[in-house]
Amino acid sequence: MTTLLFDLDGTLVNSSKGIINAFRYTIERLDLPTHSDEQLLEYIGPPLEATFTKFYTEKQGVDKAIKTFREYYNKNGVYETELYSGIFTLLNDLKKSSHPIYVTTSKNEPMANLMLENLHIKEYFTGVYGALPNRYHKADIIDFAIKSHSLDKKTTIIVGDTIYDMIGGKKNNIRTLGVTWGFGKEKDLIINGADIICHHPKDIKKHLKL
Repeated sequence: MTTLLFDLDGTLVNSSKGIINAFRYTIERLDLPTHSDEQLLEYIGPPLEATFTKFYTEKQGVDKAIKTFREYYNKNGVYETELYSGIFTLLNDLKKSSHPIYVTTSKNEPMANLMLENLHIKEYFTGVYGALPNRYHKADIIDFAIKSHSLDKKTTIIVGDTIYDMIGGKKNNIRTLGVTWGFGKEKDLIINGADIICHHPKDIKKHLKL
């Protein structure tokens, strides 16, 4: 039985509005250089710790930026999101077929849980693993999920929309499935080792022969 580790932003949910608004709030409050929406979209995927090192060289500055980002996101941004078309059906079908599924995301773990609860889909997942102060790179989050549940790497797949999901999967020696409906680009997914490419959630069901 295949186990699936799902990324969250750009894979299960379209959270771009809330994330962009949180970045704009942070940029305005901290007087950082202005960015276009296209530039801000590039920040969706990496952990905030990595993103804000582009603006600050000291940990104090990075921590302040993350705190400011979450001032907006925790109050408003987490609710400015929606499931991608076809995801709810996919989750139902996976549940019926008894495939174990987890969330492994670079989003702050408490926020990931809140988002899943708000969208009424948390119950589908055996475990939800996100970024914490001592664990925020995707490879580390995947590794923690695998070890916490003694998952068989030979039958485990990471499902995600960015190169960070592909890289994280490869570092953990598991298969990688790239999706093209999120924030990443298909060519980048392939270059970074995607074993499988899916263009719609129903393609994942076809791959699993559901």
